[in-house]
Amino acid sequence: MNELTTRLAKLSSAEEFLDFFSLSYEQSVVNVSRLHILKRFYQYLRRDPELASLSDEATLYARYRSLLAQAYEDFVKSTPAQEKVFKVFQDTDGKQSVTLDSLRSTLPSAA
Repeated sequence: MNELTTRLAKLSSAEEFLDFFSLSYEQSVVNVSRLHILKRFYQYLRRDPELASLSDEATLYARYRSLLAQAYEDFVKSTPAQEKVFKVFQDTDGKQSVTLDSLRSTLPSAA
């Protein structure tokens, strides 16, 4: 594990990642989309074919920074429901429905 990876492993919040990569951000965007931003960043990292070949930490840092900026911008321009990062949005198109029968089944039975 290189030093950059070790440092990244210690970060946990979206704000920590954005600060680490010196990216400016609107707190209101992060408040609504923090998990979505991190998930999208991870998706971009996994899809980037060049990352495995980068060994220079400065180049690797710049690439990570670029991908995080791209992930953040996705949610500046769009919403979590529109971006469909998580399975719940993919399966239900961001909508959730509850039937009357399912509600009735949760009520205590009258004795």
